[in-house]
Amino acid sequence: MIINKAILHILDFSSAMCIISQKELDFSDITINEYIEKHLEHIKADLNQKSGTFASGSSFFVQLDKYLAEQGSFMELSVYIGNILYEQIARSDKAVPTDLLVVDFSDNGTRYLALLLLTSKIAYTHQVLTSDGSIHNEIIKHHAILPNTTQKVDSYALIRCDNFAIGFIDKKSLIDGQEAYLLPEILLQCTSTISGKEAIKTVSQIAAEVAEKHGVNSAVILSKAKNYLLENAETSTSFSPTELGQDVFAGSQVMQQEFESQIIQAQLPQDVKVEKNLAIKTAKNHKIKTDTGIEITFPAEYFENHDFIEFINNPNGTISIQVKNIGRIVNK
Repeated sequence: MIINKAILHILDFSSAMCIISQKELDFSDITINEYIEKHLEHIKADLNQKSGTFASGSSFFVQLDKYLAEQGSFMELSVYIGNILYEQIARSDKAVPTDLLVVDFSDNGTRYLALLLLTSKIAYTHQVLTSDGSIHNEIIKHHAILPNTTQKVDSYALIRCDNFAIGFIDKKSLIDGQEAYLLPEILLQCTSTISGKEAIKTVSQIAAEVAEKHGVNSAVILSKAKNYLLENAETSTSFSPTELGQDVFAGSQVMQQEFESQIIQAQLPQDVKVEKNLAIKTAKNHKIKTDTGIEITFPAEYFENHDFIEFINNPNGTISIQVKNIGRIVNK
């Protein structure tokens, strides 16, 4: 990862001041470079990230395009961003002190622009004082602690400079009495698509509900859904919720139609982008918990192989789980 430019502006609502930095950060400083790089690594790997594209007529896109065409400076772009965010946050119900970190960086040959909203935290620290010729230590409150490098950033946007694809995380704010997403709706003016992780979760919930409604073992259906995602991830970077439903409910047109109806109602897109590592991580193992308190975790593909595990529907309506061909048991 190469950091090209970085700057920090302070949006201090406790003192009603927007403190615009007149100099870029010196990322040759090890501490600054490490702090920025760690946060960039986290947001690039964030599986909860939503995606979007700039809307036609986006003012932000115009400013970014000027900067990338070297018709405007990094400083000018960052000040434009800082002023908009300060004005909007000041009118919101969440006007808490926030630092705006703007970073132009490259990773694996791709150039990005990252906007990170670093909400200041209150923390306690020590202070060494001298009085009457003696040293004494006090505990004080510090009101401007930035998120640690191990903490998640609550709001950010990551923009690819080659194709202008946008990834972001944001929370709704109440601005002038209206709910809005500050980054995608007001600043960037871009579309918003559900994250792959959230889409998989929604699809799984709907599949389980449809299965249970029709008296089908939801654990079996969820296992089929995970197998579908795993196989699909080998050849594609996206999946179709509708096609997933057709696959897992292949034996029932009624359940297929009900599943598709709920997918439409949930406003899921026809095609959901999902990273291969997310599909593998989500679908590799399946975990179930019985009403008797027993928990079992096993590879999802074992559902289709009765040599390892089998679910048996008993005449009295209960379910038995038979685990087979065990060589040894390891206590954990």
